Formats: sequence, C-alpha cells, structure tokens
Amino acid sequence: MTEGNFTDYIKIHVKSGHGGKGSAHLRREKYIPKGGPDGGDGGCGGHIIIKGNKNFWTLYHLKFKQHFKAEKGGDGGRQRTTGKDGADVYIEVPLGTVIKDTNTGEMLGEITKDGQELIVAKGGKGGKGNWHFKSATNQTPRYAQPGLPGEERDLTLELKLLADIGLVGFPNAGKSTLLSKLTAAKPKIADYPFTTLKPNLGIVSYRDGRSFVIADIPGIIEGAAEGKGLGHYFLRHIERNSNLLFLIPADADDITQEYQILLNELKKYNPELLDKKRILAVSKADMLDDELEAEIKKDLPKDIPHIFISSYTDKNLDKLKDLLWKELNSE
Repeated sequence: MTEGNFTDYIKIHVKSGHGGKGSAHLRREKYIPKGGPDGGDGGCGGHIIIKGNKNFWTLYHLKFKQHFKAEKGGDGGRQRTTGKDGADVYIEVPLGTVIKDTNTGEMLGEITKDGQELIVAKGGKGGKGNWHFKSATNQTPRYAQPGLPGEERDLTLELKLLADIGLVGFPNAGKSTLLSKLTAAKPKIADYPFTTLKPNLGIVSYRDGRSFVIADIPGIIEGAAEGKGLGHYFLRHIERNSNLLFLIPADADDITQEYQILLNELKKYNPELLDKKRILAVSKADMLDDELEAEIKKDLPKDIPHIFISSYTDKNLDKLKDLLWKELNSE
C-alpha cells in the first residue's frame, strides 16, 4: 500500500432498482373465454449494499467508480407469474468504514467485520397483479399496481483505520522510521515536517507467530482539533486504535509539555480518546548517555508506562514490542 493510493474519504451516488409492474392480464384460453384475472406481481428492485472486505485497506478502488445503480424488478406475467427480482449491487469496503448520508449528515452505519452487510438503498417493491383485486363486485379487474420507485441518495464513506496501536506525535518525531523498523511497511521518510500525508499501516511480527497492527498517524500540530493543518483528517483515525503510542524525540525542548499538548488536542477532538491506554516512547535515545536519560526520566509523566528507544540503533525496540503486547493484552 503506497501513500499515493491511500484513500480514506470518498463520495458516491447510489440508486436502487425500481419495482416491476404488476400484470393486468386476463386469462383467455380455448374453452375458457372468460377465465378471470391472472396477472402476476412485479419483482422487487435490487438493493445497494455496502459489504465489509478484510482484504481491502483503502477506499481507493472507489475513486474512479462513484455511481452505482441496481437492476429494476421484472414485470409480472400471465398465470400469476411473478417478475424476477432485480440484482443487488454490492460495494465492498475496508473494515472501519463509516457510511453517512451526504445531504443530511445522518450516520447510516459502520462496517467493522468481514462480510458484514448494510443496505444503504432499498429496492422498490413490485406492484401487485390484478388477481389481487378480484372481488364479488369486480370479477375482472383490468388494472394492477405499478412498482414502487427505488431510493436514490448521495453517500460519504470515511475510513477510520482499525489498528491495535496508533502512533501519535508531532511531525518529524520519527514515527515513520519506527514503523519501518517494527514492520515490513515502507512509509515515505525524510527529514522535514509532514513527510507523511496519509496514514500507514504495518503488521508487527511478535513471538510464536503472533502479531498486531500498528498505524502511523500523520503528525499532529497544535490546533489540529480545530482543523488546523489537516487535523480532522488525521485525528479521526486515532478513534479506532485500542492503544496509543506517543512518540516524542529526546531532543525536544520539553518532553512532558509536548506530551500534554498532544493529549490536549486529542481531548478537544474527542474526550473519549483519553480513555484509551497510552504508552510514551522517547525516540532518538541514542543521543543520550545513562546520566542524561536518568535526568529526563525524573520529569516524565508518572501515570503511563514509558520507554527510551532509538530506531537508528534499534535500542529497546524488542522491549517496546514486549511492552506493546503486554498493554494490548492487559485488562
């Protein structure tokens, strides 16, 4: 998955199928000149269905096909033959996709499981054939119901990454480098802010064939919760991470202050984010000797686990994996 084709926000237009018309046929056979009504019902129109697919990681496949139309139902026929139902249209999306009505802002649902289905536009019901309307006073009704129209709507699909660990930090804190060391992901890495403009996912291989997923969230800046920079696009991905790994470089002016700024941005965006378990990793620790490390450790927040790491020298990266696994599996 490259940064260029990571798409986490898309708008589409959907239209379900109309219901088929009921038949107004009157039975006319040899020796039965007045057989009465035998018109069948129309078939139902096809639905538009959003379906979860664990093999998709982005919404990129919808970038060039944004209009979806389901098949209409077949018309009813003679001898009470029901028309064929219109074929449903399935739109496959990655897990973590939220579906909203573009015009009203109403949230229609979210896809979190493989194979999960959500009908976003119901097909119209087929019309009833004329045999339904036969009565003692009307033996040969010559009318039937038309099919009901399908639904048509504009939808907004937003992907919120489903990852076990979310990497949180200011731009250029070393998140992409750490991700490339812990996983097989190959994010864009350079020595300037906002190298990462889209989230990157990687799978961390742990002991005994176990693994967990880590997401490199693009750097947060002060004011991100108000939409400064690309704040809202970045922060929404953190909502789905079960644990947050704060990454702050050892050469920061004030590590505790940077941590509080990051925490404050999360709180302003969504206070529930503070309920997630948090770990603090001080990166670029290869620049520190034991004495300086001990000095910095005194001022670190006491309410969360912390660890000093270096992606350059691989310092404590295995211990970091152990710590992440422990926190993921603790109650």
